[in-house]
Amino acid sequence: MAVLMGTKDGAAYIGEQLESLLAQSWPLVDLWISDDGSSDATIAIVETWRSRWNKGSVTLVDGPRRGFAANFRSMIIDPRIDVDYYAFCDQDDVWEADRLESAIRWMKGEDMETPLLFCSRTATISQTGVPAGYSPLFRRPPSFRNALVQSIAGGNTMLFNRAARDLLAKASTRAEFVSHDWWAYLIVTAAGGKVRYEPRPLVKYRQHEANLVGANVSWSARLSRLGRLFKGQFATWTDSNLRGLAVNRDLIARDAALCLRLFIRARKGNVFRRFSLLGKSGVYRQTFMGTLGLYVAFLWRRI
Repeated sequence: MAVLMGTKDGAAYIGEQLESLLAQSWPLVDLWISDDGSSDATIAIVETWRSRWNKGSVTLVDGPRRGFAANFRSMIIDPRIDVDYYAFCDQDDVWEADRLESAIRWMKGEDMETPLLFCSRTATISQTGVPAGYSPLFRRPPSFRNALVQSIAGGNTMLFNRAARDLLAKASTRAEFVSHDWWAYLIVTAAGGKVRYEPRPLVKYRQHEANLVGANVSWSARLSRLGRLFKGQFATWTDSNLRGLAVNRDLIARDAALCLRLFIRARKGNVFRRFSLLGKSGVYRQTFMGTLGLYVAFLWRRI
């Protein structure tokens, strides 16, 4: 399997992350690191790990230097990375020892010809490693109807099989995206793939102080997310996702295509038509309040 790590100026934390990768219970791991223009000691630290890495190979490549999404996109479409399983990886997290094994064990019980995507809840930690809560626990099933309006999990928790990677690579050569995690969830479900959301946190997600408000399920975090919704930020992201889906029509399953058509029409109609078509599309967010906020945002054309 291959771990796809994106880096930029991660010297302060990358050593701890690499230690947790080395401690994985899964025995064979090829590590691919795409550095997006680090000016600190990140590259030097990675080089020192070459001799320590006893699970496979370590390959360091130059990233496109156009932001984190483009950096992960460059690894998704890289034909040199040819394995059975792939996992996204941030530079500053800490993985539980069975993070890879848990995902691969689930996949081995599924049809490997089907695009499979595994993701999980996270435990959040501060810059200094102090526990800071958990990401929201989602209980509704993963689906395309959810993926249209919500990213269910962070890319740092995602592992996917070869069929999902081939699908993502094809879709990603045709389109760029705002975020690799939302894009992966969207494309895999659009094509009729299967997603497993693991409620047990398998990644300690390091939140830096500016972002810590969104790290947990507090009311301040929820209000922050609603604020972004009503400011129209999600509408901009949705526009990008819909453009990506438009150039990948041939990859979309029939049921997802029907939902997509209703959702697009709902964004353009008058108030009553928007609500009617949105209901018919069946789209939903993971919580009742989130879905309620979705309908209110539709009323104000904020999504």
